[in-house]
Amino acid sequence: MTRLKLYTAIYVVLFVFATAQVVVEQSSGLAYWTAFWIIIGLSFVKALMVAWYYQHLKWEPRSVTFTMFVGLLAALALTTAAAYSIL
Repeated sequence: MTRLKLYTAIYVVLFVFATAQVVVEQSSGLAYWTAFWIIIGLSFVKALMVAWYYQHLKWEPRSVTFTMFVGLLAALALTTAAAYSIL
């Protein structure tokens, strides 16, 4: 039952972060790059939470966690490069 409560809490946090991303994207008062970095930051935290709990990296050896973290940074770099190519 404890895991169910933990996973439910994480799901709610992920839902709130996703909602915050939509609100930031829809707000016209923010500059493009400010909104961009807020959304990238929220996405990074969401990806870490998903990897840590739902992919069970919390209980894996550190080498597996490090490998996943390098992949996450590569995905972040590619996302940033794609955003620059849009302009």
